Amino acid sequence: MNRRRLLQSFATAALSPAACTQRQHRPPAPYATCSQLAEQLEAAQTTPLLLVEHFLSRITQLDKSGPRISSVIELNPAAKDIAAHAPPGLLHGLPILIKDNIETADTMHTTAGSLALRNRPPESDAPLVSRLRAAGAVILGKTNLSEWANIRSPKSTSGWSARGGLTRNPHKLTHSASGSSSGSAAAVAAGLAPAAIGTETNGSIVSPASACGIVGFKPTVGLISGAGIIPITHHQDTAGPMTLTVSDAALLMQVLAADFTADLKSDALKGARLGVIREYSGTHPQVLALFDAALQKLREAGAIIIDPVKLPTLRKAGSLAWRAMLIELRQDLNAYLEQRGGDVRTLAELIAFNEAHRDTEMPHFAQEFFIQSEKLGTPEIIAAGEVARAEARRLAGPEGIDAALREHRLDALICPTNDPVGLIDLAHGDSNDRVASTPAAVAGYPHLTVPLGLVDGLPIGFSFMGTAHADARILALGHAFEEITKARRAPEFREE
Repeated sequence: MNRRRLLQSFATAALSPAACTQRQHRPPAPYATCSQLAEQLEAAQTTPLLLVEHFLSRITQLDKSGPRISSVIELNPAAKDIAAHAPPGLLHGLPILIKDNIETADTMHTTAGSLALRNRPPESDAPLVSRLRAAGAVILGKTNLSEWANIRSPKSTSGWSARGGLTRNPHKLTHSASGSSSGSAAAVAAGLAPAAIGTETNGSIVSPASACGIVGFKPTVGLISGAGIIPITHHQDTAGPMTLTVSDAALLMQVLAADFTADLKSDALKGARLGVIREYSGTHPQVLALFDAALQKLREAGAIIIDPVKLPTLRKAGSLAWRAMLIELRQDLNAYLEQRGGDVRTLAELIAFNEAHRDTEMPHFAQEFFIQSEKLGTPEIIAAGEVARAEARRLAGPEGIDAALREHRLDALICPTNDPVGLIDLAHGDSNDRVASTPAAVAGYPHLTVPLGLVDGLPIGFSFMGTAHADARILALGHAFEEITKARRAPEFREE
């Protein structure tokens, strides 16, 4: 068997642990969803412990060896014990991976991929982690990420961190998994867990989710508590689910925030008014061909397509938000580091740490954004940042997305989420392929990406964006879209 065939066999075989010998027990199907695993648990066809052993086996064979996705930065040594005593709940016995910038009060670290935070573990769970545990989830481990959530340098390589190394795309190992929730996306895509939690400031959920061919949901900012998450800016930061299906994303949202599962109906597209934002759709001919074919399926499902819809204020909004974010980074990160304690307690100390550990922290790219942000701490600059932030939110929200929705009486805005990701290039950084994330990110509004198809073997996503707290409607539209397209494909772990 050649190497490529061997890797594909790992991806498609149910890697049953040796312990699964009883007749009533059976290993999960390849790429089983949370809902499918819950049904299997309910029917006593498996146990939480067997599920944990199954996914640990996959991590060993696919993440730590074989194709070496390198998406899991650390495993939870207590996972088996937790599984054996998992409390009842919506997520009873389901293994979940957590991005390494979300605090867990256990033996695992929370470092944002940086060596600077290794020696000071958090003292408490982030509220979202507490909710997952209370619902019966088993925290299987932490996922790698673009270090400091990709805010360190304009020349960074997504998916790389000093602590976790480089996460690769399961569909093509030579290509980027995108960032910053690269590990969460790659792990779910590779079937290393049925779900993971990522975080987004601008694109860090929807970009890697679309690039790795899974569902990613960025909820309305504030819907999920941001406490216990290493920050960039509280104006845009949010956690969100990364899953194989929209219904699984809604299930996790039910635990993390509110019950959105009741609105998941197969006929949700009938009569829905969807506006195409062509200016964010790019020019890639194969991507646009996939997108236009999907539009036809939407029409056949009863949706009304308005094409195009203009968002003329959003480029200025994005520029203002970036200016504000560099100022807010220093403020929010300083507050977090001081509260966390440890070796570094300010951004200035973090910059000095990176310089002192240049060989391990900065072998591929530097920290230009950190240095720039550290200079933006005067009262006058902070005041100017507050003005820029307010204008950015207004232009992106009330005068941007909301104005377009109102003018055309729309339920959501749509576009292809991404163009195919580029080759990994540690020497030069990311290729900055198109991702449609800024409108919803700056406004703080919900954004869902659902698999659309493949271009040259690389996944493309389909985006739904809505107004503030339209999360239930956006998930319902995405669920119905997913049912009529069924576009998700298992990765092939190709090396070319």
